[in-house]
Order: sequence, then C-alpha cells, then structure tokens
Amino acid sequence: MAKVLYSATMSLDGFIAGPSGDMSWLADYLGPNETAERLVDRIGALLVGRRTFEGDDPNRGTEKEGALEGAWQGPQFVLTHRPTVPPPTGTTFVTDVASGVAAASAAAGDKYVNILGADVARQALAEGLIDEILVFVAPVLLGDGTRLFAYPGGSTVRLERLSQSESPLATGIWYRVIRP
Repeated sequence: MAKVLYSATMSLDGFIAGPSGDMSWLADYLGPNETAERLVDRIGALLVGRRTFEGDDPNRGTEKEGALEGAWQGPQFVLTHRPTVPPPTGTTFVTDVASGVAAASAAAGDKYVNILGADVARQALAEGLIDEILVFVAPVLLGDGTRLFAYPGGSTVRLERLSQSESPLATGIWYRVIRP
C-alpha cells in the first residue's frame, strides 16, 4: 500500500519558492544528495498542484528539467479546477485532494505518492492524508515567498523525526506525521 510523502527543499527561513513562485534560487542547492537520489526509485506517482505543474523549473531547458531533477518518470496527478484538454501524456487532472491521493495511491502501488506543492500539501495535511514529510534545508534566507507550510488558523501538526542526512548543499530531515 502506498504511503503519502510531502517532499521539498526549503530555505532556512521556511520558503520553498521565492516571491511570485521564483525557483531560480534552488539551482545553487541542487547537486549530489544521496537521500534524494535513493528516493527517486521509491516513488510510484506524483501528486502536484497546478502552480507547481506549470511553475518555474530551475532546470528548465537542461537535461535535468522535470520532477526530481528529471530523474523521475511516471504517472503524475495534478490537482486543479482548470484542466487542460487533452492532458499531457502520463498526466491525470483531479479536482479534489482526497480523490487525487486515492488515484495516485492506486497508481503508486507499494511505493510513495510524492506530493509537490505547498497548497496541495496543506490540503492533504488538513485531511490527514500525509504519512511522512521530507525537507531538505538549504543554507539560504529568502525573506519572502511560498512557505513550506502555512495554515492560518489551522491546528498544530506533530511530527516524529525518522532520520537526518547531510549533503554538501542541504540537510535532509525525514519525519513521520503523528496522527491524533
């Protein structure tokens, strides 16, 4: 059975994208990372938000363009209320997070459904659908942008650290979501 993982690289001050969704900052912090490289083969499907799907790829136009620096290929589910017709090959549009997680889980089999995108992760956490969170903390302060997790008026999400790893460009921290 698939587990649902939210993974992202964030700045030390908690942003996964700069102002207006700018991802160019991330290019300086991508590179050799054993934890990220091992993760690729453990992912069975992606669930991403529309902004992430259409967003700024710091590797655009290179051989590393795409999810997980272009290393991952497989089914992708995009949470949106504005699907494009026809969808790109390997992409399915879904309109709510619960059906998106269910469809991606069915496609993932016994591998991870990897959520990319802060808003999708916020919705999935609110519905108790995320099992684990993997955050790579880059040594940079962005000052503004899209937070890893923002839920004004929301409740606390408790986490248990499963592991921590170091790479030359980021510190990885893997958590399990503690459900009440």
